[in-house]
Amino acid sequence: MWKLALDNLQVSLSHGNFTAYFKQTKLVALTPVGEERQIAEIACKSGFHQKILETRYYAQIKEALDSISKKNTELRFVVGTNMGGTTSGADPLFSQIKRVNITDLQVAQQRVGLNEDLNFDTFAVSTSNEMAHAAAVAVSKNMGGAYNPLFLYGGVGVGKTHLMQAIANSALFSNPTWPLVFCSGEEFTNDIIDAIQQKRTSQFKKRYRGAKGLFIDDVQFIAGKTAVQEEFFHTFNALVGSGGQVIMTSDQPPHDISNLEARLRSRFEGGLLVDIGEPNFELRSAILLIKAKQRKISLPTEAAQAVAANVTSTRKLEGILVRLATESKTRGIPIDVEMVQSILNSKILPAKNLSDIIKPLEVVKTVADYFHLTLKDIRGGRRSRPIVVPRHLAMYLLRIELKLPLAEIGDLFGNRDHTTVMHAVDKIGHDLVDSDSLRSDLDNLKRRMV
Repeated sequence: MWKLALDNLQVSLSHGNFTAYFKQTKLVALTPVGEERQIAEIACKSGFHQKILETRYYAQIKEALDSISKKNTELRFVVGTNMGGTTSGADPLFSQIKRVNITDLQVAQQRVGLNEDLNFDTFAVSTSNEMAHAAAVAVSKNMGGAYNPLFLYGGVGVGKTHLMQAIANSALFSNPTWPLVFCSGEEFTNDIIDAIQQKRTSQFKKRYRGAKGLFIDDVQFIAGKTAVQEEFFHTFNALVGSGGQVIMTSDQPPHDISNLEARLRSRFEGGLLVDIGEPNFELRSAILLIKAKQRKISLPTEAAQAVAANVTSTRKLEGILVRLATESKTRGIPIDVEMVQSILNSKILPAKNLSDIIKPLEVVKTVADYFHLTLKDIRGGRRSRPIVVPRHLAMYLLRIELKLPLAEIGDLFGNRDHTTVMHAVDKIGHDLVDSDSLRSDLDNLKRRMV
């Protein structure tokens, strides 16, 4: 019965999800409850997999078993050891079954200060972060033995904190009682100052040095603070020496953190340093779709791609998603590419205040120089493709980045009508979804502007 159920599920799931969550599962018990009901007990290899199956795939598994057995099936998930081998009624592989109490897990997550949604399943992987993701997964499977310390660095919104929380959540899935400490560099600093002032240093040391895992976000904050760096140095040595795991994030690599003591820099560089790059178009699209699913927002792939093609900031992506959901609910219509374009063109989105930094004509000149054109070419009336595309890009930047009125943009380009500008902006917005070269040109132009 379970083989038939898996065959049905494999058809409706992606190969990656099926392999990750269903390959090592077994139907270990099927208990009748009257003539029309039954309880199916399904074993999986870890608490993490158990939670994913319960929260994401319960309905699909139930539907598959109901269809095969013609009964109403209630599902129960357990964690079993030694998942290899074949299934039989007296399978000794499931003699060691432990039931993970989800309430205990949630209490543990709250104790450590974790967000349960920041896990590996909700982390979108692409070329810019695949090494960091692989390292984080390796650490989660072998705390204190894989890469110690693990140092993740990169810009704002690239997923450093998400990966660090995913490791901590994975550790608690395995053992909710593990003593983990998750804090920012600022919180660590405040803790040590309070401990010194209130003569509680012994309690401080017990908490931090006795941890199984220490997770420090924005560790660069401790630089330049002599007493804090001194304590962190000893905490680091004590924790690693006892087999504990240290994971840190920063906006820059250790050698670029000013006022960081040489001995700490040496410790940080003694493990694995991983740079997380800015998300590309595909990754931004995936992030949007994942966030939409978490918020139960119906977001078509085409609409997600339209947003991702026009917005490079991951922090801004979620704001636009909320705006789309509000617009959809208010107007009673589904989200589509046209709605995305309308919102991107509106003044409702917060401006970047680039107009205070760069003047409209400078934007036009930047685009002209980039494409080896003159201002006369790009602002004139010639309509050949080598000129039209740069002209449209300049109009797009003036509208989306500087928030200029359509009529004002038209005036810059030979008193063109506002509908001409609107058409140019819409066309670039649509073409960005499918054109890698256009996205690359736009990113390069934005960098030149600032």
